[in-house]
Amino acid sequence: MRWLFLLLLVLNLFYYVWHQQQAPLRVKEVEPMSLYRGAQQDIRLLSEADRQQRREPAVAPAAAATETCLFLGSFQQEGAAREVEQRLMSLDIQGEVRGIDAAAGLDYWVYLAPLASRQASLRQLKELQARKIDSYIITQGDLANGISLGIFPRSDSAQSVMQRLIDAGYEPLLRELPRAQRSYWVRIAPQSRRLADDYLLQQLASDFKDLQHQLMPCEDVAMPR
Repeated sequence: MRWLFLLLLVLNLFYYVWHQQQAPLRVKEVEPMSLYRGAQQDIRLLSEADRQQRREPAVAPAAAATETCLFLGSFQQEGAAREVEQRLMSLDIQGEVRGIDAAAGLDYWVYLAPLASRQASLRQLKELQARKIDSYIITQGDLANGISLGIFPRSDSAQSVMQRLIDAGYEPLLRELPRAQRSYWVRIAPQSRRLADDYLLQQLASDFKDLQHQLMPCEDVAMPR
């Protein structure tokens, strides 16, 4: 009986050792260091966040809209604009006369191109004058030493002169010249605009014929030369 008990005990020990060898090893899971460090980087003290906000540049405000001014006009003569300016000054309203050039159509310039030398152009000028054709030597610009045959407000008049020259054996050229017309306006200073109320504008319109008022960019109108 004792031997049987010892045998069973040895068998149990042998089975326990064999079972431990056959059991799979358990691997302990460890978070990668990169994840640990990444989590640390996402943690900031409140004091650090405040300092970061102070270091960041403030966003610049949007550019202010273009300032507009009240203009009174328009006048064909500068003297009339000066009268309105003086009237405003007597009412403690600051004003300034300004001029603007606007396109007012085209002029047509008939001419002959410059020749190889000034002497050759002068000989050609004498030939034209001998034919009773009005002509003048051009003294400056890109057409210097050419011959001007007149500037005409209408295209048909210029074409008539050109045809006469062609019939005489010349080769005239035509250049279009923009025609500018200057008008004068009185610009009311922005700080005085509140003083130019509707009642004052009506009074000025009754004293100055065809006076108009418009709101335009303050620097859009050029100073008179």
